Amino acid sequence: MKSNLYSVESAVYIVGAGPGDPDLLTVKAQKLLAVADVILFADSLVPEQILHLCRQDAEIIRTASKTLEEILALMIKRVRSHKSVVRLHSGDPSLYSAVHEQMQLLAEANIPFEVVPGISAFQAAAAKLKIELTVPGLVQTIILTRISGRTEVPQSEELASLAAHQASLCLYLSARHIEKAQAKLLEHYSPETPVAICFRIGWPDEKIMVVPLNQMANYTHQENLIRTTLYLISPALKPTTGRSRLYHPEHNHLFRSSHR
Repeated sequence: MKSNLYSVESAVYIVGAGPGDPDLLTVKAQKLLAVADVILFADSLVPEQILHLCRQDAEIIRTASKTLEEILALMIKRVRSHKSVVRLHSGDPSLYSAVHEQMQLLAEANIPFEVVPGISAFQAAAAKLKIELTVPGLVQTIILTRISGRTEVPQSEELASLAAHQASLCLYLSARHIEKAQAKLLEHYSPETPVAICFRIGWPDEKIMVVPLNQMANYTHQENLIRTTLYLISPALKPTTGRSRLYHPEHNHLFRSSHR
């Protein structure tokens, strides 16, 4: 009989846990959690329910209070002890997850690692809102960004210059600087542009509210939102009748002839 156990090596697996809902984990993430010897997870950002997928005898290490150096030392020690390690991050590792420096240091220490993508909050939010962020004839670009805070944003990526595109703009890590963000967005978006304010998407206490752009800061303060809040600023939030050419009866392509 074939074993149900997923085969893993003594390595670090940097895994995206998604926005919070355990059902949004990838199949690969679930398989890794089920067999890994050690789980290091960002306990301030990843819900406890996800740990129910882990082996009962797995070593669980919380990292919210640890420094990069402490986390790296733990991972290196466990892998050199021939253990498999899952480094569990919220969302997707490619976005605002501080994995760049982790990967560099793991490579310098000759520790094998693999990255497993996860659903990002902007994708989960669009699903909850039942919208497409790229509507034909209306908007075809998505910008993922943040406003400068303790982590500086390069001058060439300053929020007002990105807002000039009037694309679907997904604003991360900006609730503490929301007045500044709103002012910069209003330089290019109209005050009535709809904004979806998404708090703790995928968690049991999630909140989603769509407000005009000029009310974004007021609502943020009213609800005392200071972290784990995503803002979607997009013309796609308005009722629209845009249609893709892909399934249009007059559009022919490799797999379908024109029906003219």
